[in-house]
Amino acid sequence: MKNIDPRHYDIIVAPVVTEKATVASEFNKVVFKVAIKATKPQIKEAIEKLFDVKVKSVNTLVRKGKKKVFRGNFGSQSDVKRAIVTLEEGHRIDVTTGL
Repeated sequence: MKNIDPRHYDIIVAPVVTEKATVASEFNKVVFKVAIKATKPQIKEAIEKLFDVKVKSVNTLVRKGKKKVFRGNFGSQSDVKRAIVTLEEGHRIDVTTGL
């Protein structure tokens, strides 16, 4: 491994494997859960260093946590930030092989 900063592992939390993410992979896009305070340049750098690919663009979204009531106790799920990473032509990340 070459020059991988340990902070990159804190930025990229996990890949998202859903039906929508699988369809997006046909268009050279990969979806990841990322740290809530991660910025687009940080996400781009982390993906390029960890997976040795070239990133074209990064789009992010924050999914707000749902409010829940369980036996009269109120609570909420935590917010989740996702990054949709578009890769350059010829580059590929296959997140389904490691599962």
